[in-house]
Amino acid sequence: MSTSQALLDEAKDANPKRAEEIYKQILVSSGQSLQFHAIQTTNDLAPTASTSNIERDQVLRDQENAMIKLAELYRDQKNAQGLAEVITLSRSFMSSTAKAKTAKLIRTLLNYFNDIPNSRQTQTDVLLDNIDWSKREKRIFLKHSLEIRLVSLQLEASQFKAALARIDALLTELKKLDDKMILTEVHLLESRVYRGIGNLVKAKAALTSARTAANSIYCPPHLQAALDLQSGILHAEDKDYTTAYSYFYETFENMSSQDDPSALNALKYMLLCKVMLNLPEDVTALLSIKLAVKYAQLREIECMRAIALAHQHRNLAEFEKVLRDYKDELSSDPTIRSHLAALYDTLLEQNLLRIIEPYSVVEIDFVAKQVGQGRQDVEAKLSQMILDKVFYGVLDQGRGRLLVFDEPEVDDTYGAAIDTLEQVEKVVESLYAKTIKIA
Repeated sequence: MSTSQALLDEAKDANPKRAEEIYKQILVSSGQSLQFHAIQTTNDLAPTASTSNIERDQVLRDQENAMIKLAELYRDQKNAQGLAEVITLSRSFMSSTAKAKTAKLIRTLLNYFNDIPNSRQTQTDVLLDNIDWSKREKRIFLKHSLEIRLVSLQLEASQFKAALARIDALLTELKKLDDKMILTEVHLLESRVYRGIGNLVKAKAALTSARTAANSIYCPPHLQAALDLQSGILHAEDKDYTTAYSYFYETFENMSSQDDPSALNALKYMLLCKVMLNLPEDVTALLSIKLAVKYAQLREIECMRAIALAHQHRNLAEFEKVLRDYKDELSSDPTIRSHLAALYDTLLEQNLLRIIEPYSVVEIDFVAKQVGQGRQDVEAKLSQMILDKVFYGVLDQGRGRLLVFDEPEVDDTYGAAIDTLEQVEKVVESLYAKTIKIA
């Protein structure tokens, strides 16, 4: 057993502080060993090439293991700065190993940031630093991979302008290289960014470009699922919830088969579509299917079930209570937040119609009290409904009353008179034509 392996075994049972010292010791000694092997190779002092390569490979394995273990330690301690230092230290290892393995290692290390709260800025700094390093070292593939990761972070932070600028630069480079896989990922990110700023036309165009690039290569299941998810989101924005549901279902099936945690989001969107389609009773049936059962008791799904129940009861107070009780779960997702705002507006509208239906004249204060809203909000909503011709009426703001009129009956007399005149005109023109022939 090598000294490094013995130290790794010792670190497993050691306390965190001692384990940290051991991992750093392995990294330092491994680095020195690599330098020694390099000098031997340069001066042709190695006993045999095969022996030297075996020793070098073992040193690299020990260094990689120590690096990953140290990163896991910092992740468990929620030490973002320590994890950033490990990624910086990994450059010496990256210079000595294959480029494909390098990209995989740095992705693994960067993924550990996901478990550390409030580490976005540190991760951004690390990415920018490593992008500059990979550019200097001419590691183009690694640079593109890191830039995609940076754009994802900027998207999460709603830094849409910075994300679009980096996407434009990336697309220019990728079109020269004709790397369809990364091109698909970048176009997908572009679609998500444009959707974030509300430009649905460009979001759809970018998604079409992503699908075009994906069609010319083998598209991995996780990337195909991401494309389907974005398609569903854009169809939902267009209020085409039936088509959106089919895309979300495809995504959910795909991700569930791989035990991908993102399957939960697809399931939430499926439930949202059922609610928006005025089919809240289907939510319970949907959660009883085999793939959805394991998610049914999660709080994220409970909140969607509560939303469906409130919508089924047409109860605005119950709906507001759900929004308060599950504030974190519902407000953290911009897709669900925007559609629930529209659903709340619809529910308020339905409640107002139900209250004013029996009256021809009703006090605005009474209506506001019944729906549990402020008078100004109710007044504004009633004004909007009158302008949209949801019902016919007039707001008497001086007396604080709403005058409700019956829906006017359509009088066909005017239309019939116009049709009659058109027919008379045809007859007159026909008679005039015959008169000219006779003359």
